Amino acid sequence: MSALQDSLIELIRRTSAEIPDDVQKGILDSLEQEKKGTIAESALRIIERNIALAKQKSQPICQDTGSILFYVDCPVGLDQVAFEDAACLAVKKATKLGYLRQNSVDSLTGINDGTNVGPGSPTFHFQQHRSDETSVRLVLKGGGCENVGAQYSLPNEKLKANRDIDGCRKAILDAVLQAQGKGCGPGILGVCIGGDRATGYESSKRQLLRLLDDRNPVPELDALERDILKTANELGIGPMGFGGKTTLLGVKICAVNRLPASFFVSVSYMCWAYRRQGVTLNAQGEIEKWRY
Repeated sequence: MSALQDSLIELIRRTSAEIPDDVQKGILDSLEQEKKGTIAESALRIIERNIALAKQKSQPICQDTGSILFYVDCPVGLDQVAFEDAACLAVKKATKLGYLRQNSVDSLTGINDGTNVGPGSPTFHFQQHRSDETSVRLVLKGGGCENVGAQYSLPNEKLKANRDIDGCRKAILDAVLQAQGKGCGPGILGVCIGGDRATGYESSKRQLLRLLDDRNPVPELDALERDILKTANELGIGPMGFGGKTTLLGVKICAVNRLPASFFVSVSYMCWAYRRQGVTLNAQGEIEKWRY
């Protein structure tokens, strides 16, 4: 078995079984804010215990191990075909070992071959850079949170949302309201303002690679992120929709160019089981460091 395949199996195992430190801190901080004896506090305590047990037993945090999304920043000249082959073999092996649920089915027949490998699974996003390092980040995104993602075309008469920052704010908050705790809240939002329908969603998911406690370098987006987080947590939806102060753990927003005729706001929702991990690999495909 190649060193690259070994490294990717370990990346899958840790992503599936271990919540990143920044996410665990966010959950524990939220637990402290919830009123004692409430259903919200109870829900967060169950989540806390679930996280500890999954790590201790090296088992998936959630039975829905989700869509398998690889983000690869690589040197010019990396053999992407060979990388994909190694990653697909790693996914098959990780599924056999129980790190991933047999979770991918043929969309036409409904048949599940038990490997998690097929058209579109796993999904790869490659980006070349001038560095010699290869950085691989993995997101496992569950179906429940994927179901409550949303895309808005502005202006939106129903929301009284125009093509401006305030209109974007109304659209994003409406997505939170419509979710009502579904998608296993408390959630994390990845948002893209602009782009076309496909690149808007793709860019919104890429925002989920950011750390929960980072700050947006664009002042207008930084202010919008903090405003959405504060406002959403004052809606009273709370964990799993049970009420409380923790509806969202984080909001991450980017803006990309658009055509004059279109103004999309794309919202990707991540569940509390924020399975996101990454590694830096050396030239032999061995893990040099963990990124989260």
